[in-house]
Amino acid sequence: MSAVTVEEVRRVAELANLQLTPEEETRMARDLGAILGHVAQLAELDTKNVEPMAQVSDVLGLVSDGAGGTLRTDAVRASVDRRAVMAVAPESDGRFFKVPKVIER
Repeated sequence: MSAVTVEEVRRVAELANLQLTPEEETRMARDLGAILGHVAQLAELDTKNVEPMAQVSDVLGLVSDGAGGTLRTDAVRASVDRRAVMAVAPESDGRFFKVPKVIER
């Protein structure tokens, strides 16, 4: 596995809208490389004969989605009335909530 480069850290930081100092970039590259190294080691383990752990979803009887996740039972039910919700919203245009801008680039 190749080490994480400072350029890759900068790109991820940009996507996450983070500002890192040069020292933080270097430390993050080192730390992310170590994490990925540990994940690579875990991927090499033979788990064929390891029993799966008990899952809460099995105990609660939740529905499996076939991909390891669980879904609630699919049932048709009434939704909230949009007009009633928008009538009590602090700000709306009648169809959507209006919220202040929180991210600036």
